[in-house]
Amino acid sequence: MSFRASLASLLLVPCLLGQGTERLTLESIAHPTLKKTFVGMPSTRLEWIPDGSLMQTRREGDQVALLRVDPKTWESRPLIEAAPLQAALVAAGATEADAKAALGRGSLLWNEGRSTFLITVADALFHVEVKTSKAKRLAGGHPDEPTYSPDGTQVAFLRRNDLYRVEVSTARETRLTSGGSETVFNGRLDWVYQEEVYGRGSFRAFWWSPDSRRLAYLRLDETKVPVFTLADDRTQPQQLVKTRYPKAGDPNPTARLGIVNLAGRTSWLKNPYAGKETLIVQVGWDPAGRLLAAYQDRIQSWLDLRRYEGAASTVLIREERKAWQERLPLPHFLPDGTFLWESERTGHHHVYRYDRAGRLLGAVTAGDWDVRKVHGVDAEGRQVYFDATERSPIGLDAYRIGLDGKGLTRLTDQPGTHRVRFNATRTAFLDTWSDIHTPARQSLYEGDGKLVRLIDANPSEDLKKLKLGEVRFQQVKTRDGFTMETMLVLPVDFDPSKKYPVFQHTYSGPAAPTVRNAWSRDMLWYQFLAQQGIATWICDNRSASAKGLASAYGVHRNLGVQELQDLLDGHAWLKAQGWADMDRICLDGWSYGGFMTAFALTHSKGWKLGIAGAPVVDWSLYDSIYTERYMGLPADNKAGYEASSVVRAAKDLSGRLLILHGTVDDNVHPQNTVMLIDALQKAGKDFDLRLYPGADHVSAFGKPWQNWDIVRARWDFISKHL
Repeated sequence: MSFRASLASLLLVPCLLGQGTERLTLESIAHPTLKKTFVGMPSTRLEWIPDGSLMQTRREGDQVALLRVDPKTWESRPLIEAAPLQAALVAAGATEADAKAALGRGSLLWNEGRSTFLITVADALFHVEVKTSKAKRLAGGHPDEPTYSPDGTQVAFLRRNDLYRVEVSTARETRLTSGGSETVFNGRLDWVYQEEVYGRGSFRAFWWSPDSRRLAYLRLDETKVPVFTLADDRTQPQQLVKTRYPKAGDPNPTARLGIVNLAGRTSWLKNPYAGKETLIVQVGWDPAGRLLAAYQDRIQSWLDLRRYEGAASTVLIREERKAWQERLPLPHFLPDGTFLWESERTGHHHVYRYDRAGRLLGAVTAGDWDVRKVHGVDAEGRQVYFDATERSPIGLDAYRIGLDGKGLTRLTDQPGTHRVRFNATRTAFLDTWSDIHTPARQSLYEGDGKLVRLIDANPSEDLKKLKLGEVRFQQVKTRDGFTMETMLVLPVDFDPSKKYPVFQHTYSGPAAPTVRNAWSRDMLWYQFLAQQGIATWICDNRSASAKGLASAYGVHRNLGVQELQDLLDGHAWLKAQGWADMDRICLDGWSYGGFMTAFALTHSKGWKLGIAGAPVVDWSLYDSIYTERYMGLPADNKAGYEASSVVRAAKDLSGRLLILHGTVDDNVHPQNTVMLIDALQKAGKDFDLRLYPGADHVSAFGKPWQNWDIVRARWDFISKHL
């Protein structure tokens, strides 16, 4: 097929900002000592309160103030003030310094009615009543993951690896589980479960019943999981960081599901898959107080949603795919007893309605697009509200539709990316919107999409002063006809008769697009390059596009191969434009993008340079749950693991490679980089290396001096070799 440009394949995004004359510097982008005002989220922090009003969190110096805002008049009044709250915490036993520090962090955990909240002060947990500004110390000893019961009378929390609860009225504490240890977690997720199943950063593995009388919890035993040791060499003696980490094919933690009452008596639920390796990927309750749990097989080819009656369970819904099955949300129950279920059975993510017995009533949404999030239904239970990519695969909008699948209505107007939050009755919503040129701004809308007010325009005068390159979105077809989404940031004063070097950023991982019509901090880096006469090119290969799960199935059991071919097809289109210097292209990526960069430079000759951050260099070195979802077990797919290995292909490195890695990365272990370096040295290949002491997989970007060094290292490498 032809890769020549056509008007139909180009979508030119008009540049609304950056018509000035000023230029960016590396320091203005990332240097920690310089004040930068180019980007940022709206400073107005708002949350809905169940009564329909809004709660605003406002920072005043080193403290936070809470205001109640009337969404109709926008009049505000104090909800709770810092000074009396600090005094109340001190009166309840906190020191003044600890109370001030805790309030400065502003980390408050609210009950469902937003009438009380929990705050951790030093090593203790305090309960605060908003109306009276009274505080009470509930528990000490570093309580972790505190969570109110639905009725607000109890708080469950973890202390080390056991589950506790405390009565709010009396502060009387009860230990609910025993036997927690370094390898046995009661109510707490281990590393791999929080990273790959329930979501990075949340370790809570317990769930209150609707009547507040029981808690379901997971007991994870990782005794058989191998220990991986990292060394933090910044001190003498060195600090060893030991983590139980199952690599592909290693024993996983075993999971057991129990229900504990308020007295601490646990009833263990029958394992419906005795003798088989499974994962418990969702746990919750239905409105009638029956436990729900979703199970998957080890390689995640199927998912069973089970409903428990006593200790036994039955399958409510089964999902099974030809390659892998993604984890799905729990059902959303409707007032009439039916429920909504999300599924990818058609190859796209859509919503279906079931009766209370689990019989399919019909599809609520359908089409060649994907539902991203279900917000719920209106007060009458007739309209479903959700986010989807119906208008554009690189944007996000809010919609509503009838339960019968009729009357699809888009509620958000401007093209771009909308992040909405509805009130309890779906009669109003907050919208945080941005596009590729506009930093996020926040507005209030009625439930039908009518604008009420612009809350925070989030202006950036500094951004308006910059001379910026033109940004274009394109749709580019692969050789077999799949439509890829791509983005170009053209050099400032672009002249199509000239030749320009190209910086290409990628992630490439399944269902993880990087081409989005949304503002991001990365745009400053791309515009810096544009001012240096370097074009930026981002091309989402089909498996990364998130255009339905079916679009990703081509990478099953052979990561890297199809992704590389798609990226090279993107190069064919880029070459046809005439201005791109195809001998001067740098590929850059982190994590999966680091793998893809290293894989591309060892399996093709399409790039002069590669910058591989925290790269997986052999999938046998990565964690079991993520890897086996796509690759299967190593014993069952030896050829696939070998074909995807960068280490095995190190002798074929083409182009110059810069490797970046944190020395205590507990996600993609530095072992990956060490093994790649060893193979490159044995093959006599040149490469560059930059290590970040004490940094894990993402923390280098949060440590100002290390983030500055990453930006500087990239630019030094590009400017020297490109």
